[in-house]
Amino acid sequence: MAKVITFGELMIRLQPYNYERFVQADHLEFTFGGGEANVAVSLANYGMDAAFVTKLPAHAIGQAAVNSLRRYGVDTSMIVRGGDRVGIYFNEKGASQRPSVCIYDRAHSAIAEAVPEDFDWDAIFDGADWFHFTGITPALGEGVAAICLEACKAARARGVKVSCDLNYRGKLWTREQARETMTELCKYVDVCISNEEDAKDVFGIEAEATDITGGELNKEGYKSVARQLMERFGFEKVAITLRESKSAFDNDWSAMLYDGKEYCFSKVYHLHIIDRIGGGDSFGGGLIYSLLSGYDLQSAVEFAVAASALKHSVEGDYNMVSVAEVQKLAGGDGSGRVQR
Repeated sequence: MAKVITFGELMIRLQPYNYERFVQADHLEFTFGGGEANVAVSLANYGMDAAFVTKLPAHAIGQAAVNSLRRYGVDTSMIVRGGDRVGIYFNEKGASQRPSVCIYDRAHSAIAEAVPEDFDWDAIFDGADWFHFTGITPALGEGVAAICLEACKAARARGVKVSCDLNYRGKLWTREQARETMTELCKYVDVCISNEEDAKDVFGIEAEATDITGGELNKEGYKSVARQLMERFGFEKVAITLRESKSAFDNDWSAMLYDGKEYCFSKVYHLHIIDRIGGGDSFGGGLIYSLLSGYDLQSAVEFAVAASALKHSVEGDYNMVSVAEVQKLAGGDGSGRVQR
């Protein structure tokens, strides 16, 4: 069984019930989520040995965060305990033409104030096959960026494959900061995951003749983006997710996977969205699973996109679906008929 290590921040997610706005809500749903943790849950649900690494306080809320991963079979034994607080994000779900809104309260969280000495990467990577992080994690601060760099170097030294979802967050750092830090980290990345905006925001690489707000995508432009990313950093593979937003409820969703020779585009799913948070992470989890399982390029991107399409129907950050469910959708059965 392949062993995957993911590293990042696990946060409290607070959200008004149904589609209420913040200003009208008088109570909030309490769950947990975070990019790399979401990937670990996906992989554990697929039967892989998935471990999540972070730093969380030793108090009861920190333990609740750990327990939220344990219930799905994620290995939490390498989580460092310490610090004072768990980061929080408030999510207001969009509806129709009103977009979703995320407000972060994550300053001074345990992981944001972690130091490189907190993590023994040689021990963490013992027996590991794959390491995954996102561009959100180094954006938490210079100390966390240094931890990410140490992790990437240790992974490379041990022959562990490294994947990174660029995931630019303008509320955490500037484009200039992102470009400087991610340029160094990407030297150690084997599989790069991006979307319509990240390549442009982080590296200034833009798809031509594409209007992401108007929902118009140009496949040839994304071939160019993938090729430029690979030429700049020497990635083994580049995956680009393609979202055509019609409204907060209705998106078209697909992806492209490039290996330096072949561009493989997935089928397009017409989504009616229940919850889109974690959609990109579920794609990452599906891609890691399919590549580690020996899928060919086309099958790998089809599995990853189908996994992500299903996540858009699941409340919360975590994608709670099985390999069989993903394979069924990837195989063409998206009817949604009752299973008896």
